[in-house]
Amino acid sequence: MSDKFYRLGCDIGGTFTDFVLLNDQTGEMRINKCLTTPQDPSDAVEQGMRELEQKSPGFIRQLDEVIHGTTLVINSIIERKGAKTGLITTKGFKDVLELGREIRYAPYDIFAEYPKPLVPRRFRLEVDERLRSDGTVLRPMDPEDARVVVRELIEMGVESIAVCLLNSFENPTHELTIKEIIQKEAPGISVSISYDVLPQIREYERTSTTVTNAYVKPLTGRYLIKLSERLESVGFEGKLFIMLSSGGITSVETAAEFPVRIIESGPTAAVIAGQYYGKLFDIPDMFCFDMGGTTAKSCLIQGGVAGVVPTFEVGRVQRFMKGSGLTIQVPVVDLMEIGAGGGSIAKVSKMGTLQVGPESSGADPGPICYRRGGKEPGVTDADLVLGYLDEDYFLGGEMRLDKEAARRGIEEQIAGPLGIPFIQALWGIHDLINETMAAAAKTHIAEKGGNPKVVTLAAFGGAGPVHAYGLAKKLGAPRLMIPPNAGVGSALGFFTAPRAFDLVRSHKVALDGADFHEIEEIFKEMEAEGARTLKKSGTEEDFRFERSVDARFVGQGSETNIPIPETDFTKVKSGEVRRRFDEVYERLYGRTYPDSPVEFINFKVRASLPERLLRLPKGEKKVGPLMDAVKRVRQAYSRIAKGFIPYTVYDRYKLHPGAEFQGPAIIEERESTVVVGEDASVSVDEFGFLWIDLTK
Repeated sequence: MSDKFYRLGCDIGGTFTDFVLLNDQTGEMRINKCLTTPQDPSDAVEQGMRELEQKSPGFIRQLDEVIHGTTLVINSIIERKGAKTGLITTKGFKDVLELGREIRYAPYDIFAEYPKPLVPRRFRLEVDERLRSDGTVLRPMDPEDARVVVRELIEMGVESIAVCLLNSFENPTHELTIKEIIQKEAPGISVSISYDVLPQIREYERTSTTVTNAYVKPLTGRYLIKLSERLESVGFEGKLFIMLSSGGITSVETAAEFPVRIIESGPTAAVIAGQYYGKLFDIPDMFCFDMGGTTAKSCLIQGGVAGVVPTFEVGRVQRFMKGSGLTIQVPVVDLMEIGAGGGSIAKVSKMGTLQVGPESSGADPGPICYRRGGKEPGVTDADLVLGYLDEDYFLGGEMRLDKEAARRGIEEQIAGPLGIPFIQALWGIHDLINETMAAAAKTHIAEKGGNPKVVTLAAFGGAGPVHAYGLAKKLGAPRLMIPPNAGVGSALGFFTAPRAFDLVRSHKVALDGADFHEIEEIFKEMEAEGARTLKKSGTEEDFRFERSVDARFVGQGSETNIPIPETDFTKVKSGEVRRRFDEVYERLYGRTYPDSPVEFINFKVRASLPERLLRLPKGEKKVGPLMDAVKRVRQAYSRIAKGFIPYTVYDRYKLHPGAEFQGPAIIEERESTVVVGEDASVSVDEFGFLWIDLTK
């Protein structure tokens, strides 16, 4: 048996950096949480590992792998802290980043703002070349002309160059030539060509994605090198993996080459954990909800599978307005973001009403009760004064909260200016953030064809279990599931994610006239590329490949994804592909058009390795009295009684499998607190999961 049997999940969030240490032999887990260090995130990583070393001496030498999720990439885009980037494109197409899809996200708002392109116009240069849509050369590119353009960008002082030429997904020759020229002229400059990043149709999306990759590539590369060095400095000798937005994990080398793939790195992990639990307990519909200090992310999991979408937006000018951000076309778990976290700031709006979020005080300075200089009251301040949190047991007692300061802040900045009773202001903050999340959740669930009245709500994050009961009541959800260590759900999710990589190749061809042998070659090329990428993980295990195609009716503007279970496309009949297309299309849209011809647009492959399953430890079924788990009785606010009532406070670590009790209850663990109203009952299963059933 290997002497390396530990795995460490490390998730850097906006407020806290979470750690979960897993012993693969016993299933035992150890948890740690420390404040994020925004100036250098690797500081918190080293600090957290050294703190864990005190709890599990010598574990670093026995550490097989570290799996890491980070908000570094998305933050650098939002804060515009990426590299000085240049773009080389086909003559006549330098303004595609600003033209976009020529859609106004707010058609009646004459003051609507749009995100500024990551590459200013003066750094966008053109080469005189042109390919037809089938990849044949219409106008050859003069290498000398390309060299002049490259030198001009270098003289401008760019640190990274994106190359995106028209129709290069069908023929990359010109892009590859420019890449060679850049590597000869300036070996130290970072290069991203669209054929490597996204060989797919749609000029704006391809250019935007390639530019974004180039913009964050130098920063990501430096960070990952520094992180690797910090890990080595504490004695780590295993493998470092990075979480992908699509729900898989990949090697450091791949993440450094394609940082655009890890934009939603951290938030994805909690959903993957929820997906794992959904399959484990055979839950058909689960609404996975992860609320941390800065934001809340959620996802509807149907049939045990979290949806993956091909495109998303970053850095929206209007945070929750679709179309107001930078379009990124890479596979990403279908997450919905809500501006709601423990640090969400409460204030009086210009209209004289209570407003909570979307602005957050984050980790620094944080809410008033953190005693780190925060002056504006937040959701955590309200939760503390409502009695839901214990000022002496936050983070297991490692961080003492200032209840009196939180009380004064809410009184002076909310209750006083609004002219309302203090209790009304206090409950209003908690209830309004729940209402904000419920409204967004109902829309998200409806868009996916789900029903909020039948979903099981799974709560993660430090603030998730505090607000899960209130959110479930507003959704009408009948049941809540709170896994053990819910406060570090994202870090835990890393252990359930497969090592995987998604590839796509555009090749537009009519179904009736398609050469299936040519298509098989495309699939084989992508599978070989996927295998090469996975080998960077340092393994030669059996590779698995899942194939699919994006098809549409001829003339249609959007595609429908069709799974292809066959391993040899030449054995597939065109009639069978058409039958599958009609079946999926009818399920999605209610009808199909049998007489309309269909065409292929994209061919997709997901390359993956066998999953390393998470072995959940079972608790000992004890016969002892439930009173052994009771810590005290605390006054806390009840939404039903509309006032403070006694809540029984339980120590989650002393709740044994088979335990059952009725609310009102507060269940405390080091990283999070579960609040249960008096109209709900709680039971504990063999794995230590809390199942909360709500009465109507």
